[in-house]
Amino acid sequence: MFWYSLLGIVAVLFVLSVSLPVPRRIWALIIYSSKYFWLWVSDLVGLRKLFIKLTGRGDRYQKLTRPMLLRMWCEDMGPTFIKFGQIIASSAGMFPDPYVKEFQKVLDRVKPFPFEDVKRTLDEELGAEKAAHLVEVEAKQLASASIAQVHAARLRDGTLVVIKVQRPGIIARCMADMKLMRALARILAKFRKNVELANPVGVVDDFTKTLSEELDFRKEAENLDRFNDIMRELGHKNIRSPVPHHEYTTRKILVMERFNGLRVDKFEEIKAKGIDGETKLVDGLRAWFQCVVFYGFFHGDVHAGNLMLLDDDTIGFLDFGIVGRFDDKERYLVTDYMIAFASGNYKRLAEIIIEMAGAPDGLDVDGFVADLGETYRPLLTLSFGQVNYSEFLPGIQRTATRHRMRMPNEFILITKQLLYFDRYAKSLAPKLNVFTDPRLVLGMMQDIQKARMQADAKAKAQPV
Repeated sequence: MFWYSLLGIVAVLFVLSVSLPVPRRIWALIIYSSKYFWLWVSDLVGLRKLFIKLTGRGDRYQKLTRPMLLRMWCEDMGPTFIKFGQIIASSAGMFPDPYVKEFQKVLDRVKPFPFEDVKRTLDEELGAEKAAHLVEVEAKQLASASIAQVHAARLRDGTLVVIKVQRPGIIARCMADMKLMRALARILAKFRKNVELANPVGVVDDFTKTLSEELDFRKEAENLDRFNDIMRELGHKNIRSPVPHHEYTTRKILVMERFNGLRVDKFEEIKAKGIDGETKLVDGLRAWFQCVVFYGFFHGDVHAGNLMLLDDDTIGFLDFGIVGRFDDKERYLVTDYMIAFASGNYKRLAEIIIEMAGAPDGLDVDGFVADLGETYRPLLTLSFGQVNYSEFLPGIQRTATRHRMRMPNEFILITKQLLYFDRYAKSLAPKLNVFTDPRLVLGMMQDIQKARMQADAKAKAQPV
């Protein structure tokens, strides 16, 4: 009787462990980690190579590297880990180059979910009557991402739109995965030397915050409106984001204006159309900087797929699921950072980084200043086309590690967007240097001065 009872308890515990989100993801972690550990061992001792030869596929053998194994593990673990992999793929210089190149394979490998699920989500979120207002919804997706996919459609009045539809069950899975990732980050920070300087727990916490916002499409609709309002206030009639249709937008559905044009990485097509890519890039960069300087609100994911040169000769920013937000203090520090950066004042640059992140005991400030100058100087003397950004950020990280500094999140976010701009600047404007080009530097200085004057006037107007 005892053994039957014990077996029943074990069975109940097992059923609970595979039915509750977090325990179920722990099982997935154990299973897939074991799978790729033994796959690595079999490859290391030659068994995998032998097996492939015996099956007549010896010419297909490729030695498994750690980046390959980690990429395949993330693909098996599902959308949340693929999303994290896509961040690695889009962050050249912030992660080792072999990992960046390997994870670029997951940028376009996200399996689409069935169109039946799209229709079901539309009916559940909007109701059958309102969902019927969306006509000619194309079954073939325009894009399939880790948390959603996009379909073209038309409203009853003829308006062309796109519909962003969330993956079924993605919210519960992501929340469970975030708890799992945080536990892994804490273990990594505890047992790996110097890894605490990279702040893995903080990285996961920031990722969790960002992903939580991305999973609510109503917030993205608000961000689209906010960006368009800012562009109008700044007088940028040639820069905009898609206008959302709030009456058809819920947490899991976002209906918005359909853009027509070219992605900024379609270099040959842009050239063939005679478009002045450098001027467009300068306009986009200036608008992005102004968002930071005046509003502390800016697009936080400006990779090539999210920036378009539109057919009506305007510039389109897409996908506002990830935005950066700075309070007044952070905005001041970031603008000071830009000034110090552009003027080559490395002593002031060090002071700002220390104010942002704090200083470890016994910091050699003079040495830190000298190392910052050696690392940053190429950005002021070389064009975008000449700077090797894959070496630039590791150099900054080596400088930080050498002085036991933790680079501030504000810096990482700003620099990451610069890396995105660099990807297409090397082809659109290879002679451009964002930190020395007068169109940008003088404009940036004027914007910062104006923003400070506005802030001072606002502070004086407030009652004491």
